[in-house]
Amino acid sequence: MKFRCLIVDDEPLAINVIKKHLSQLENYEIVGTAESAIEAYNILNDHKVDLIFLDINMTGLNGIDFIKTLEVKPSIIMTTAYREYAVESFELDVIDYLVKPIAFPRFMKALNKFNKLASLSNTEDSGDGEGDYIFLKVDKKMIRVPLDQILYIESLKDYVRVKTVYEELITHHNLSSITALLPGTKFFRIHKSYTIAIDKVKTLEGNTVEVGGKKLPIGRNYQKEIRQEILKKAI
Repeated sequence: MKFRCLIVDDEPLAINVIKKHLSQLENYEIVGTAESAIEAYNILNDHKVDLIFLDINMTGLNGIDFIKTLEVKPSIIMTTAYREYAVESFELDVIDYLVKPIAFPRFMKALNKFNKLASLSNTEDSGDGEGDYIFLKVDKKMIRVPLDQILYIESLKDYVRVKTVYEELITHHNLSSITALLPGTKFFRIHKSYTIAIDKVKTLEGNTVEVGGKKLPIGRNYQKEIRQEILKKAI
């Protein structure tokens, strides 16, 4: 499935930055770009759009007022040089608020939020639990990783190792930031160096858990919470 994107910004350079970021991703296509709200209306009338990247300070109708006029809203990520509109934007249910210049890692964090919401929507529509995933950048490629295949994540200083059922992936992240992208009901930090998928725990023994054939330590600050989560499933 490809997500159809519209970029709305009155700065051609800013449009090119978003286009460059999206060009690295296989699951996104750009159906149009607009330098004003009026141009954006015309594109929305002619194309189905899943996600809008929207600037705020534009000639004529600004981005905030543009959102308020939409009867049917695609998902929206704000892209702006102004920090002061963040609260008002989130009150309009935007997915994220990106402040220019937009670095690719921050851009991907916003898209992972969108992916989660899209996955939840697909799950509700289809009635099954498939489609929940994140994208990880590995060796200059974006790799789609289903959440139900992740066993644990290990900190490697400025990188993390994501151990899945089928492979190991190393990506430029820290453990806190990647854990924040994952559902808090399924993934738990157990140590300064480890986050685990709680449903992949095979054994709990003392202050260790076995996940994916490896025994991982549980840090002192995490022991109570992890034991409680595991005991919820005990018979």
